[in-house]
Amino acid sequence: MDMENADQKFMRMALDLAARGRGRVSPNPMVGAVVVKDGRVLGKGFHQAAGGPHAEVYALEEAKGETAGATLYVNLEPCCHFGRTPPCTKRIIAAGISRVVVAVQDPNPKVGGAGLRELEDNGITVTTGVLAEEARRLNEVFFKYITTGRPFVSLKAAISLDGKIATRTGDARWISSAESRRRGHELRRAADAVVVGVQTVIKDDPLLNVRLSAPQMGDGARQPLRLVLDTRARIPLTAKVIRENPEQTVVVTGSDPPAHKVAELKAAGVRVWTLPLRKGRVSLPALLAKAGAEKLTALLVEGGGTVNAAFLEENLVDKVYLFLAPKIIGGATAPTWVEGKGVDRVAMAGLWRNAGLTKIGDDLLLEYYPEKEEADVYRDCTGTGPGTTGDGTERRALLPDRCGGNGERFSPGRECGGERGLLDGNQNRG
Repeated sequence: MDMENADQKFMRMALDLAARGRGRVSPNPMVGAVVVKDGRVLGKGFHQAAGGPHAEVYALEEAKGETAGATLYVNLEPCCHFGRTPPCTKRIIAAGISRVVVAVQDPNPKVGGAGLRELEDNGITVTTGVLAEEARRLNEVFFKYITTGRPFVSLKAAISLDGKIATRTGDARWISSAESRRRGHELRRAADAVVVGVQTVIKDDPLLNVRLSAPQMGDGARQPLRLVLDTRARIPLTAKVIRENPEQTVVVTGSDPPAHKVAELKAAGVRVWTLPLRKGRVSLPALLAKAGAEKLTALLVEGGGTVNAAFLEENLVDKVYLFLAPKIIGGATAPTWVEGKGVDRVAMAGLWRNAGLTKIGDDLLLEYYPEKEEADVYRDCTGTGPGTTGDGTERRALLPDRCGGNGERFSPGRECGGERGLLDGNQNRG
């Protein structure tokens, strides 16, 4: 096996290991590491919990005594700074590793290439860019959070062939299959918080928790927070999200909710976030800023058509998951998965790029990212860039820009400081 194929084989192993940390390591990235010598795997490991040992430590420990002259494969640049754990670069150097293969540079400003330079300065050959796109997608949540301070927002809906999420009477159980619903719970398991509107709580009284078997949950997995958008604190105290594990529920109100309702919610053990209003409802940009400050890196929106439309209209969705069931519901008043005002012309409709199609029995799981159109997606966040008209009016609706909310643009997979040189191919450094 030539070096390029070997690098891809062992990097894929590192990526598979890293994925085992999904839902367990937030706000840290998912990282896997493999130590190889003469084509033989000597040690492997993955980051299992925030604050715990990094993947490189596990792999080097397993390969202890045989690491001199070996190659280390890791999907993210090793850290070179003291945080809750010591820098991995020092451990790699001390182990006598002769070559390090990295998929992507760490966008964390505390690292941002410094870890690679330290390894090179100590005579270690560094190769970057192996399976880089897959590595970026695996950690797309971390990449956005660490570069913008805002969470990655996914929107999930189970819909019929005609786009309905319920019948005209409100019945919605069940549109998708049992296996699709299980996959939906896996998405919840990977999220830091699930977001719904209060109307969903009033109508459906959902638990909004992860209901998977212990093996499917995995060691160290935790339940996501439940964020309920409720401008006037109308949520009933009898709601399941309040009666069951209230400490996992946050009611997000507008700036002036009824004081007695806030007191009742807090007495029930629920947290209350009071945020500014925007167009008469809780400001979603303020919600993302608050979530980021609370170190929530991944939000899963499971609202009805109104909440979904609000996130889309404000250009805040990074990814869409659609579970498409082979059913036609019909009905002019049956709710659809996106409502709101909508666009005036087809030319204004948002463009989304398909990133995955998975057959789940008779259902389909469709995954979409916003289309990367420089003139619209990467517009100036001040409202005066190429994606706006002269008066700052948006030219295209329902098409997310990648703004972090603080005037900084975000591009999925963008590296810290905009330096892409380490990632645009397999480059041997050193």
